[in-house]
Amino acid sequence: MMKRSDVVWTFVGITAVLLSGYLLYQEIHNLSLAELTESLEAISYRDWLLAGLATLGAYTALAWYDRIAIAHLGKNISWWFITLCSFTTYALAHNVGASVFSGAVVRYRAYRSKGLSPHEIGVLIVFCSLTFFLGTLLAGGAVLILRPDLLSRLIDADPWLSLAIGTSLLCLVGLYVIGAWRHFAPMHLGKWRIDYPRLPIVGRQLIAAPLELACAAAIIYFALPDAQNPGYLVVLGVFLASFSLALLSHAPGGLGVLEVTFIAALPELPTSDVLAALIVFRAFYLLLPFALAILIVMVFEATQWSAKRRTGIGSGQ
Repeated sequence: MMKRSDVVWTFVGITAVLLSGYLLYQEIHNLSLAELTESLEAISYRDWLLAGLATLGAYTALAWYDRIAIAHLGKNISWWFITLCSFTTYALAHNVGASVFSGAVVRYRAYRSKGLSPHEIGVLIVFCSLTFFLGTLLAGGAVLILRPDLLSRLIDADPWLSLAIGTSLLCLVGLYVIGAWRHFAPMHLGKWRIDYPRLPIVGRQLIAAPLELACAAAIIYFALPDAQNPGYLVVLGVFLASFSLALLSHAPGGLGVLEVTFIAALPELPTSDVLAALIVFRAFYLLLPFALAILIVMVFEATQWSAKRRTGIGSGQ
């Protein structure tokens, strides 16, 4: 049975998609298919390749999330298994939306087969979310300080506000590092009790998460034209804002949310070029991994069913 909270977040996600769709329509209703096709064809083979490599980097960093969490739990599981589990989890969750289908289901099925308890799997899931949150704070803080004009692309704000927000975000990351260094009392996130990790674990968290976000934003950056390109840091900042809004909205795949945010924040670029870059992003970061993830889940479930069937036959003899 679906929980009431699931129903609420599903409604929120549908509402966000409809609202974003309406706003997007207002922006692109005069755009022709020929213009969009022309923008896609203008992307060079080199940039397609770089976007593909950036996608590989992003999903490698996501696998590192799980590896770091496993190390925090003191477990030993093969990189290959962790990579497949992480890839499948994020590919499904990014597309379907956490409000409808949580990646926790995939992780639970996979890591239970490796002997982890339900509590340990719960801690692993929360720890991966914490790693992503830290990466967003670190990358967001750094971009706001390096490009204090960035905030004015989304709201009417002076550069000092950008610097103040960026500094505050980095201070939160610093507080986490101090907590690990000075062995603060465990964090309580919902029903989960998370001990501050060892400093080497913290160091890996602060590399893996920004790396994943940087690679994901690079997919869009490489697909944008060189002319009037605002630069990588601006694209990264807009990506962080749009991706955060997409997660908060629970819109599956950030449908409409990413497009509306990018079009509004990059007025110097033709709308067709921005949409073409986002099509490349969705194809590489969302749709292709989603198709592969479904195949991996089918193979895994078939393997599990076959193993149980052989066990049943063996015990019946």
